[in-house]
Amino acid sequence: MPLARIDLRKGKDAAYRREIGRVVYEAMIGAGVPLKDRFQVMHEHDADDFLFDAEYLGIHRSDDLVIIQITWNEGRTVEQKKALYKAIAEGLHAAVGLRLEDVFINLVEVKKENWSFGNGVAQYAT
Repeated sequence: MPLARIDLRKGKDAAYRREIGRVVYEAMIGAGVPLKDRFQVMHEHDADDFLFDAEYLGIHRSDDLVIIQITWNEGRTVEQKKALYKAIAEGLHAAVGLRLEDVFINLVEVKKENWSFGNGVAQYAT
């Protein structure tokens, strides 16, 4: 049910990008996402098209910033979301050496009927 959009600056190799996708997927599994429910879009941007405040909220971001937006079904607790944020940030640090400060995550929660996984059918609609 989740759709993860992962944005970063151009210049990282395919193995680096694959590891980011893997870590995000495994963290979502830990948050209760079903196995094999992996839908991710990775997009690289030129520096002129990847804009962010390097100091917002006192967090010192570098040009290695990765922005992760996950659209998923509503209903998870704040504690589950916090655990997801931590798992992604720490997982990316361990897997690719990404600084914790360079992991930006946004969750978008939707109702189950807002998905069609193919065939023009709302598979989760009741």
